[in-house]
Amino acid sequence: MTADPAHVLVVDDDARLRELLRRYLSENGFLVTTAAGAREARQRMADLAFDLIVLDVMMPEESGLALTRDIRRGSQVPILLLTAMGEVDDRIRGLESGADDYLPKPFEPRELVLRMRTILKRTVSPPPPVKPAAVRLGDIVFEPGRQTLRRGETLIHLTQAEAALLTVFAERPGITLTRDDLSAAGIAAAQARTVDVQVTRLRRKIEPDPKFPRYLQTVRGKGYVLQPD
Repeated sequence: MTADPAHVLVVDDDARLRELLRRYLSENGFLVTTAAGAREARQRMADLAFDLIVLDVMMPEESGLALTRDIRRGSQVPILLLTAMGEVDDRIRGLESGADDYLPKPFEPRELVLRMRTILKRTVSPPPPVKPAAVRLGDIVFEPGRQTLRRGETLIHLTQAEAALLTVFAERPGITLTRDDLSAAGIAAAQARTVDVQVTRLRRKIEPDPKFPRYLQTVRGKGYVLQPD
């Protein structure tokens, strides 16, 4: 779990099960809010933001499937359905309604927690990298926002590809980046398999001795890492 616990909404008309889930999930690091049915669940969702909904399918006032379809009209919050109906067709209906996972009753609480954590890992995006105001490389300063590289008052020309590549490294100082990482970040050079060439060119502009790089280093068998001052 992360430092900030995931906030889970448990919706079930069975008061005993609802309380058991509240206690068990709380003991396993989740922040838990409960609702006895669809109407109460909507009230909770209007007031609070949730990272995940654990939702019973068979409820008297409105089924979990109907509530799932309604939620999906305006939200992509992950939903895990709980139901006594465990047939394949039932699971398919649940997934077709927009649920992310489906767990038949009775279930092992540890499996529920495992499935919840798996969903959260898959659906919760990491925060975007923070773009630094400036990165110092000895007597050279790179400003990602302006895409400029300077030595004192002298502007060092960067091509568009070089500036984009250096920006990705500058946003992730000390982190080894592979070609796949650079491709995922939208660097066209990585897709063209010319990262090595771009790195060599960058080193000529930022390194005191490009043959023995101090700042843009090679991590053998993995990729490259920027180690600014």
